Amino acid sequence: MPKKIADPGAWITKLINDFLASSPTNSMQNQAGDRAWDDALVGFTAGSDPIWQQYKEYVGPFHWTPWEVFNQYHPGSPVTAEELTVVSWVLPQREAVRQANRRAKKYPAEEWARTRIYGEECNEALRAHVAKSLSQAGHDAVAPVLLPGWARVESQRFVYASSWSERHAAYAAGLGTFGLCDGLITARGKAIRAGSVVARIKVPTKPRPYSDHHAYCLFYAEGTCGKCIDRCPVRALSPAGHDKVKCREHLLVSRKYVPEHYGFAGYGCGLCQVGVPCESGIPVKKAREALERGELPPERLH
Repeated sequence: MPKKIADPGAWITKLINDFLASSPTNSMQNQAGDRAWDDALVGFTAGSDPIWQQYKEYVGPFHWTPWEVFNQYHPGSPVTAEELTVVSWVLPQREAVRQANRRAKKYPAEEWARTRIYGEECNEALRAHVAKSLSQAGHDAVAPVLLPGWARVESQRFVYASSWSERHAAYAAGLGTFGLCDGLITARGKAIRAGSVVARIKVPTKPRPYSDHHAYCLFYAEGTCGKCIDRCPVRALSPAGHDKVKCREHLLVSRKYVPEHYGFAGYGCGLCQVGVPCESGIPVKKAREALERGELPPERLH
């Protein structure tokens, strides 16, 4: 029998942040023993939310809905979409890491590269921990990006995409909107990583605090900024958006730079996520103030 949880949203949020506070995996594996992450922003989306089908139609038929991914890996206990909730979280980069990467000009600071590798290892452990803890409480769960079927897919529209996107799951959960560089701008900024789990549990959800997927980006919302364009060392950003091919090529080069200069196998960049107005918060004033008041943004009020 599933464990009865009085407030599943609070229980899951505590589960995530307790893991970050105590797990030895939450480490940058540097001499100082610094933690990779301080805490997480957590949100929830109903498995029956129409946005999952919209993703499938817009991104491609290869993009999983929560119902598809759950039933694919739990064939013995089929469920309806209405029985599922997607748990999403955002891990904001710590100030010291952002500060170090602000100074970077072409390749990532060592601190940033460490969070890209060791911080993501912690994120993977967190996904597994949340899925296991929910399952042990009688609420079967899966972490989509840890599944063997998860894959990056060549896409005519997007160059490449994947069968499950953590950033899109976070957007669906109301945790942030996309910027010019395709990064997710959250209440704690754009310098983040994200994770998610699909679970057979009902968690109360809130309406997304935006209707525009670019609502928190100054470039799209107000026609200003574009600071991330200048931060990109290989000109992979322009007013037209994000050139994924140039970006990926630079990441491949960084795989040589990081081991040679920092002494561990890693890579990264993230220069467009720091030294910009959206680094640590929502720069669009009206959207930020509406979120702080718990209101819908102006475009949803008319």
